[in-house]
Amino acid sequence: MTASPHLEPGLLLLLPLLLACCLTPRTGATVPAAPVNVSVTQLRAHSAMVTWNVPQGDTVIGYAISQQRQDGLMQRSIREVNTSSRWCVLWDLDEDTHYSVQVQSVGPHGDSQPSRAVHFRTLERSDHYPAGVLDHHEPAMEGLGMTPHLQTGELLIITTVLLLWAAVIALFCRQYDIIKDNDSNGTKEKAKRPLVRASSSYYNASAGSSPIYHNGAVRSSRLHRASSSISIIRV
Repeated sequence: MTASPHLEPGLLLLLPLLLACCLTPRTGATVPAAPVNVSVTQLRAHSAMVTWNVPQGDTVIGYAISQQRQDGLMQRSIREVNTSSRWCVLWDLDEDTHYSVQVQSVGPHGDSQPSRAVHFRTLERSDHYPAGVLDHHEPAMEGLGMTPHLQTGELLIITTVLLLWAAVIALFCRQYDIIKDNDSNGTKEKAKRPLVRASSSYYNASAGSSPIYHNGAVRSSRLHRASSSISIIRV
């Protein structure tokens, strides 16, 4: 009971040391350096591509991009993790407009400092490629998980047309088979009718002549029996 007042000042002295140890960052838990060689290429009226490099030795798991119009009317932030991409497509830009862009590397323990700002201007529509013509070197929006809407629409149209053609061909083949079966059945019926008439006339003629033959045979047999009986009476 008497020692407790002497321990309290010691605990008060150790408390700042414990807090300092807890707040001290661990060894190696550093953020990556800022990206270098940031540039803007593939300029279009409504899109552009940003590329950069990462210093060697840094552990980078993603990137963060800050996009801003120079007049301050629009700001956009893009963040992508679990990727090793070193480029990104900026979309939905206004034509003939000045922009600035900065890139940050995302590490396991935090983000790097922003890179130097890169300024660029989008093209006018007259300077852009004609509608429906795309540059073969223009990157797809894979880094953003997007696909061009025109390509998807074209695939849907082509698929629909092919299905319609297949349905028309199948219907035509079915109708052709039905017509062919009807023609073959009609030909068979026409071929059977003369044979039936001939056979019936043959049977009628046979039926008409047979009684005469049988009647004659009966009569002759009766006459033969009568003559034989007469000869027996004479004896």
